[in-house]
Amino acid sequence: MTTISRAAAVSAVAALLHITPTVVLVDRPDAVAQLLPGADKFFAREVHLADADAHKLHEAVDWSPVDGVLTFYSGRRGTTLIGLLEFVRVDTPHGPVEVSVSFDTLGTIRGVIVTKATVETKPWVLEALRAGLCSHYRGLTPTATPAATAASAALRGSVGELPLYMAQEVDKGVARALAAYRLFAQRR
Repeated sequence: MTTISRAAAVSAVAALLHITPTVVLVDRPDAVAQLLPGADKFFAREVHLADADAHKLHEAVDWSPVDGVLTFYSGRRGTTLIGLLEFVRVDTPHGPVEVSVSFDTLGTIRGVIVTKATVETKPWVLEALRAGLCSHYRGLTPTATPAATAASAALRGSVGELPLYMAQEVDKGVARALAAYRLFAQRR
C-alpha cells in the first residue's frame, strides 16, 4: 500500500467515525500539580501486565491498557508519599477522552480532572464538568464497583444527552483507574 493510499484509508476510517482532533483541556503538569498538591518529587512506575493480569483487568472493567502497560505516577514531599496518579484514556466513537485520577495514601480518590477531549466533544465535556461531574468521584475507594462510579447519574436531568454521554465515558475512565489501582498499584 502506498503512502497516499494509506493516508486515504486512514482519512476514510476517520470520516466514518467522525473523529476530530484531540484538544488539551488541562496540561498534564497542571493536572499533576492540582491533584498531588505539595509534592516536590515525582516518579513513574510502569506495571507490565502478564496475560493473566490483563485478563483480570478486562474482566473487572472491560478494558486493556495500551501495550499492556499501566503507569502509576507518585508524588512525594521529601520522602513522604502524597499520593498516586493515573492518566486513563477512554476511546469513544467521537475520539479519545483522557481522565487523570489521583489517590491519597489510603487509596481513596483525591480528585479527577479531564485532561483531553476532542474538538467535537469539548463542549459536551465542559458542560458535564460545569455541572459538577468530577466532584462526585472524590472519596471513592478502590473497592468501588463500576456502578458506584456512575457520577453521570447525578447529572441526569441537569445536562443534555451528549454531555451526559460524555460523563458516562468519564465514569468508565474512573472505573478503570480504580480497578487498576486495586489490582496493581501496590505491586513492587
